[in-house]
Amino acid sequence: MIETIRNEINNETASLCLMNESLKKHTTYGIGGPADLMIFPKSKQDLIKVIEIINDNKIQLTILGSGSNVLISDNGIRGAVISLKNSLKQIEVDGNILYAECGTMLGKIVKHAVKNNLIGLENLNGVPGTLGGALIMNAGAWGGEISENLIHVEVINSKSEIQKIQRKDLNFSYRQSSFNKDDILLSAKFNLKKADKDIIKENFIEAQSGRKKSQPLNKRSAGSLFKNPKNNSAGKLLDKAGLKGLSIGDAKISEKHANFFINDGDASSRDMLMLIKKAHKAVKDKFNVNLSLEVKLMGFNEDEIGGLC
Repeated sequence: MIETIRNEINNETASLCLMNESLKKHTTYGIGGPADLMIFPKSKQDLIKVIEIINDNKIQLTILGSGSNVLISDNGIRGAVISLKNSLKQIEVDGNILYAECGTMLGKIVKHAVKNNLIGLENLNGVPGTLGGALIMNAGAWGGEISENLIHVEVINSKSEIQKIQRKDLNFSYRQSSFNKDDILLSAKFNLKKADKDIIKENFIEAQSGRKKSQPLNKRSAGSLFKNPKNNSAGKLLDKAGLKGLSIGDAKISEKHANFFINDGDASSRDMLMLIKKAHKAVKDKFNVNLSLEVKLMGFNEDEIGGLC
């Protein structure tokens, strides 16, 4: 069936379709087994048609942005995986309104806003991933969140319809949003403010230097692993539990920042998951704090994940 679907997508779109494609090549962790079918749409129209074909054939669908903020099992992902990294990259500025498609890297959007003297996104400088992933996770840094200046988001809903959702109809909280799990984000509009370019540049550089000082940016990671619990810091709790530098195989907790779990060579998903569980248990046992994952686990079964939030 997978080959039939691939042929149909190839015939009806300009998308690139790969069978049994290794996902480790498409994640910032460099970890992950094969996708039965991996699809790279070339445009929004291609994406809509690809989703229609997948839904008609009733196979499992997984959306992957830039491959950050995920840990994928070495067993891979069944069904179809759509990667948006080759599509949905348009950015437009009209006055103080910024429009961007959700496959665009967040860093590129931030730089575009700064270039146009627009304030409101520069604190997100250095946050990895695409706009779509940032909206779903309500990405934030240095006291700001991406939802703060949002006007609306355009999505493909579970009925394969294009829908525009206004900010007032969405609920955002710390690293959470109310998008339906079947929603595929296409684009978003932001209402920003014009400001002095020197002030914006100063904020931009401050966020950039803060990350360089505190995070292992030269190592393969998925970003912050655990969410910060209320009135506390996951990194500080992990550090106080004596976990910095702990490793299982090539999976390692960074000595620079304890909430960054890195692939220090050729880590397996099993090694990384075991390290995550060990750290989670250590913080629970020492501080009675049940840390929740910020990184999304994909391709694992419930027995493997057991015990993690």
